[in-house]
Amino acid sequence: MLMHGAPAEQTGYVRNSRRTPPWAVFTTAWTHRRLIARLARREVEARYKGSALGILWMVLLPLLMLGVYTFVFGFVLKSRWDIPPGGKGTFFLLVFAGIIWMNLFIECAGRASTLVLSNVTYIKKVVFPLEILPYVLVVSELVTVLSSGVVLAVMYLAVLGRPPQTYVWLPVVVAPLFLMTLGWVWWISSLGVFLRDLRHVVVVLLNLIPFLSPLFYPLSRIPEPARWAIYLSPLTVILEQVRAVLFWGQPPDWIAWSVYFVVSWLVAWSGLAWFRHAQTGFADVV
Repeated sequence: MLMHGAPAEQTGYVRNSRRTPPWAVFTTAWTHRRLIARLARREVEARYKGSALGILWMVLLPLLMLGVYTFVFGFVLKSRWDIPPGGKGTFFLLVFAGIIWMNLFIECAGRASTLVLSNVTYIKKVVFPLEILPYVLVVSELVTVLSSGVVLAVMYLAVLGRPPQTYVWLPVVVAPLFLMTLGWVWWISSLGVFLRDLRHVVVVLLNLIPFLSPLFYPLSRIPEPARWAIYLSPLTVILEQVRAVLFWGQPPDWIAWSVYFVVSWLVAWSGLAWFRHAQTGFADVV
């Protein structure tokens, strides 16, 4: 259950049927920013409460995944990267940089199908803004991203030294991923209320994403006619851009970034609009 005694009566929220403007993705987060921050903090605390290692699991789990992937793809399958001139990188760092952002998307999308159902007590509370649940989920996962990012930074400095100056573009490069993730969570969480089998479909699709994205292999290894299929993955552009600014010393591909940003915004906007429309029927189903 995501929420734990949330002060819903303090939100001052009233549901309405007005149209959802494109900027609502941002204004909704700003309006309820304090509630989102409070609930995200409770979610993180509840997730690791009673655990022997506690919050250390946020670092240990990505490292365990990295160890398995590095052994399988780096030593068994001997996957190699074509590093551009002037670039630098080692297999485990290239993969770890991608795993951080892959985990953000997969963890949020994986929990989305039961997000509303696990907070059923808030569905009939008129004053509680149900659409902030995806924000809470993404913000709570951001804590894991930040902790893993610290580990990546330490490992990067120890193995490769100073990163190229283009690393300052990293926050800009990954920003659209949060919109894409929010959009998927809004869509999946709302549809999951009506389609209970959706969670099984989502699990299958999410298990395919690491292999249908250039996480363990460079995009250049995919034949040109087949690359369009790889670009259908919501992570492909992000992974390519992250490696460009962190390892290749190249500025972002602004055309690819702009297209991805627009698509992400459309996914988030449509997801929020559909969620607001669908939530009027939640109480009749749960």
